[in-house]
Amino acid sequence: MKRFWLLFSQVVTVALALFLVVSAVRPDWIKGAGDYKSVTVIEAPARDKPVASESTETLRTAAQKAAPSVVSILTNPDERPAPPAPGRPGDGSNPEEEDLFSGVGSGVIVSPSGYILTNNHVVEGATTIEVLLHDGRRTMARVVGTDPDTDLAVLQTETKELPAITLGDSESLQVGDPVLAIGNPFGVGQTVTSGIVSALGRSQLGINTFENFIQTDAAINPGNSGGALVDIHGNLVGINTAIYSRTGGYMGIGFATPTSTAKHVLDSIVTNGHVTRGWIGVEPNDITPEMAEAFKAKPNQGVIVTGIVQGGPAALALLRPGDIITAVNGKPIRNVQEVLSAVSALTPGVAASFTVLREGQTQAMELVPAQRPRPEAQQPSQR
Repeated sequence: MKRFWLLFSQVVTVALALFLVVSAVRPDWIKGAGDYKSVTVIEAPARDKPVASESTETLRTAAQKAAPSVVSILTNPDERPAPPAPGRPGDGSNPEEEDLFSGVGSGVIVSPSGYILTNNHVVEGATTIEVLLHDGRRTMARVVGTDPDTDLAVLQTETKELPAITLGDSESLQVGDPVLAIGNPFGVGQTVTSGIVSALGRSQLGINTFENFIQTDAAINPGNSGGALVDIHGNLVGINTAIYSRTGGYMGIGFATPTSTAKHVLDSIVTNGHVTRGWIGVEPNDITPEMAEAFKAKPNQGVIVTGIVQGGPAALALLRPGDIITAVNGKPIRNVQEVLSAVSALTPGVAASFTVLREGQTQAMELVPAQRPRPEAQQPSQR
């Protein structure tokens, strides 16, 4: 019996000693023994600095590549009032505030020899044009030529060896592609905003005669006009031109003229001093469901010819009212804006192939387009 109590006292002593050691070394074991509400989580290791994601790095690289090629444009700078004080931006509701922002726009250097693309409405009516470069230099510029039909203009400065932007392929853009808008909104200085391509081929907006806009949700405001829309590689894919707004400010819908159009305008103006476009002398109309049924056509496939200019290219090719143009040089036509763009892109004097639906039968025709007459000498509906 005595040996039993001796053994028992030794076990209790050892257990008590172990308890005291554990409570001193790992008190959380004792405290948490009855805590049934604890949650096990995985915590990221602490870092000295936040690590940028791959997409952020890409956007940053694109902005750094394109930004030096984007300039601010001041028209009639000697006559322009001082801008409003910082912290009190105009909202467009006050005409006096709007005047403070007039004559401020953006442009994109597209050639080291000093050529700059911008919007026609930025420089229209300007007597003097000053360009503020990204590095702070200022230089005067002259208008080489304008194209009101696409709202584009080409300027040139005497300053050479400028940082020209790389022109991207606007035709390869897809909805959802990330883009950056770079310009000088409200005259506050160069600003970069990001977004995506919201839609392609926007037309019939009543903004320009030739419309094939890239729609984006990258923030564009007054002063961004003429600035750059660039892709993830920092290449130019569009010239920011207009916004849809009920207030005069950004509402998530902006429009840019694609570089495929801008390059054609640039080349034509620099080479010829003006833009040369094809013209066939027809009056087209969109096909309604009733027309499609009557003419054995499909809705949204082609445009119907309702008038022909006597002696024009279409008349000489024996095109006639009631014919439905479904393709130009193999490119399908769905509406009036598409046939206008397709015909205007033709080279005057060079034969082009047209696919026509006549009395339910498909025919291939060859037309030799002429040069598109000046707007004042042409009916607005003629193409």
